[in-house]
Amino acid sequence: MGPMPARSISVVVPALNEEANLEATVAEIHAEIPRHFEDYEILIVDDGSRDRTGALADALARADPRVKAFHNDLNRGLGHAYFRGVSEASKEYVVMVCGDGENSLEGMAPMWPLIGTADIIAPHTANAEIRTPFRRAVSRFGTGVLNTIFGLNLRCYTGTVVHRLATLRSVQVKSLDFLYQAETLALLIRRGATVREVGIDIRPRSAGKTKIFKLKNLWGMSLTLTRLAWMRFSWRS
Repeated sequence: MGPMPARSISVVVPALNEEANLEATVAEIHAEIPRHFEDYEILIVDDGSRDRTGALADALARADPRVKAFHNDLNRGLGHAYFRGVSEASKEYVVMVCGDGENSLEGMAPMWPLIGTADIIAPHTANAEIRTPFRRAVSRFGTGVLNTIFGLNLRCYTGTVVHRLATLRSVQVKSLDFLYQAETLALLIRRGATVREVGIDIRPRSAGKTKIFKLKNLWGMSLTLTRLAWMRFSWRS
């Protein structure tokens, strides 16, 4: 017997100053997700935006009951926005789709049939050539560091990972920056969770720049890496 199809999914959409991308991202979710799931909800988390992102999120929520908008008074980080959405989720599975439009819902299609074949469906970028050589080098270096810390061999620790909601809520994750998913994966795998990796296509942002290389985010991630290394060391003792 093959895997049981997923019936419902919560799509968490973190958004920080994404007024130029948010509406198109939500429209694409509405167009693509119903092809694979019987029921879904879209949880927009405005992470302290200074532009019209919050107002657009509220308008989208008023226009469709499947959309809900939540607001952070300050920018609290991608991990915080993600787990804010997870705390509000009500469906069987949960996935993150950033409000910047980089995630192609059509490109994510290879993930959906795999749900049920493993505890975690973890994507990696199949068309990495669309990113700059510098961005690719940073990604490879970061993945290598995380694999060394955790003693794993994953191809990616970020992105649109699909979790069963109940399983995801069973672990307590402290990382609230861009490394939130790395800690989540490490904790779940340590508890025996199985992982199925799959390549998906992404696309360039339609507007704006990535926020990962801001000094505040880089400093936060360096502190998180130190903490994760100590966490891994403590598992051995």
